[in-house]
Amino acid sequence: MTGSATLDRPHAGLLDWLAKQGIEYEVHRHAEAFTAQASASAEGIDARTFAKVVGIVTDDGRRVLLVLDATDHLDLRKARETLGARQVRLLSETELANLAPDCEVGAIPAVGPLFGLPMYADHAVREDTAISFNAGNHRDSVRVERAAWERASAVRYADLAEESNRRPAWARS
Repeated sequence: MTGSATLDRPHAGLLDWLAKQGIEYEVHRHAEAFTAQASASAEGIDARTFAKVVGIVTDDGRRVLLVLDATDHLDLRKARETLGARQVRLLSETELANLAPDCEVGAIPAVGPLFGLPMYADHAVREDTAISFNAGNHRDSVRVERAAWERASAVRYADLAEESNRRPAWARS
């Protein structure tokens, strides 16, 4: 299956990983949505509890998944500083498809270990008791307890979101 293929069910590897980690989850089927905010709206939840996954690559070739609230935007300068890199760039659609061939492009789950990748999340994600994220396609998402996801995925937290009103995203109320 290629990254551009249409999946009619959640990514099987994701559901297996969640089960093996002992993470309780709910699968939510919703109208097709191509952005994290649209997915949150289709699911009927606060967009600040829907995780947006961004794939980046550093100048030394490290590929990393970054997780932000759906309402936030990635600050590439902060990502570069967090990773101790000289340069970072967003992964192209082709690179994302190669990274997660069993997922639709733009619907990679917020589970770095599933793809053998390190994962960082913005501090704002830590404020949520539960989070949702894409389940490998544009019609399914999973909702999990954030603390269980955090422990199992070995996510690291950093200030990654663009600042609004001169305050980092995690400091806004």
